[in-house]
Amino acid sequence: MMKRGDLLTEQQNTATINIDAKSIPEILEIINREDQTIAEKVYKAIPEITKIVELTTTAILKGNRIIYIGAGTSGRLGVLDASEMPPTFSAPPDWFNGIIAGGDDALRRSIEGAEDKPENAINDLNKFGLQAGDVVIGISTSGAAAYVQRAIDYGKGLGCGTAYIICTPKPYFEVEADVVIRVETGPEVITGSTRMKAGTATKLVLNMISTTTMIRLGKVYGNLMVDLKAVNEKLVDRGTRIISQLTGLNHNDAQKALLSANKSVKNAVVMVIKKCTLDESDKMLLDVKGSLRRVIQ
Repeated sequence: MMKRGDLLTEQQNTATINIDAKSIPEILEIINREDQTIAEKVYKAIPEITKIVELTTTAILKGNRIIYIGAGTSGRLGVLDASEMPPTFSAPPDWFNGIIAGGDDALRRSIEGAEDKPENAINDLNKFGLQAGDVVIGISTSGAAAYVQRAIDYGKGLGCGTAYIICTPKPYFEVEADVVIRVETGPEVITGSTRMKAGTATKLVLNMISTTTMIRLGKVYGNLMVDLKAVNEKLVDRGTRIISQLTGLNHNDAQKALLSANKSVKNAVVMVIKKCTLDESDKMLLDVKGSLRRVIQ
């Protein structure tokens, strides 16, 4: 096994060695300059990210679920991304799920040693009801979280799809996952502080996985959030504008259409274009697995 000090994420960044002697603008420029390298690193991982999206899309179509699991910053980012799927895409809350070592308390404060207790990963996944066909996506920027390693191994043993997201070419703990994403973000601005560049890279990758999955599942038409539920004033306004854009109705009539569709943008668009009832629009969408494009084109 490699030494923790050999991990890329633990190396000292030569570009930031004297950062404490810099002025505020200089510090900010250094951080920004380092951040600018991240998108290119993520771009190189697109082939592997593609494989994960294929796993997640297939799993959801078969009635299974996606589980992000991590410790510390990695776990928080997973929980964040999963929690944003229902309000953004009207996705069922069990499609994407986030589990963090140490439980929900670890979202707000550090739970020391939680990542070093692999047995807890099994307990957490069992509480979740993990089953064959689900997809376990372990997130560990340095690959040094035993909790995450055990989660992936356990999921694989149950017949789950598995993925490992790391930010180093060689992780501290090797895992035999179906897909391994290595986003080599390099040494951090502050040595070992993977909440920074590695955390940013992780957020980008998770955004890509979840958003692309939702697009493939028909939650988007063009680049419009047509599957949103208008549950507040902001979303009523957005939904009304989407309906108006896609149907040609004026603002007032588009809002009336939204309300008559129980505030479902997708149903309202179908009802207007197809001149049908809410029940009929439901059936049309169900027949094509929710794809608005297939209904109206």
